[in-house]
Amino acid sequence: MSRVDFGAHPIMLPQPVLIVGTYDENGVPNAMNAAWGITTDFKEITISMSEHKTTKNFAITGAFTVSMGTEDQVVACDYVGIESADKVPDKFARAGFHATKSAFVNAPLIDELPMALECKVKSFEDGILIGEIVNVSADESVITDGKIDPKKLKPIAFDPCNNAYLAMGDKVGNAFKDGAALK
Repeated sequence: MSRVDFGAHPIMLPQPVLIVGTYDENGVPNAMNAAWGITTDFKEITISMSEHKTTKNFAITGAFTVSMGTEDQVVACDYVGIESADKVPDKFARAGFHATKSAFVNAPLIDELPMALECKVKSFEDGILIGEIVNVSADESVITDGKIDPKKLKPIAFDPCNNAYLAMGDKVGNAFKDGAALK
């Protein structure tokens, strides 16, 4: 095997496309695209982000939602990442998004994105947001046999090597099972 060195870069594949939803002090919904996030415990999500309208919002409300970007909404998901709500206060609506208030936290569920983590802010220090996952909700349209179906959800991933969004592939194995063949 011959390797090519790229130096120190934030390359981890795949990176989920996370759309963070918040309300401002007037109840106006906002959304931003955040690629650097991951679940860090069974009821915890961690997202790296700098100061934004979103961070101002969750400092007020103590809550946010994290929706999975989808193939069907790739343009809107990219838009909320390249436009600032400080400059365009109605960017949520311009993206074509509609909000339904979460029953669990003071944050919007984005109607066009069928899966969301509903979170309370645990901490935000040095650009690292840690949230407590209070609930996960999904539209019935992406449920099969009582579980979220990735084929129906159609989540997208961010490819930092090529600045692209990628569709999710086919199932290639069974977690917590296939490795048992090597025991």
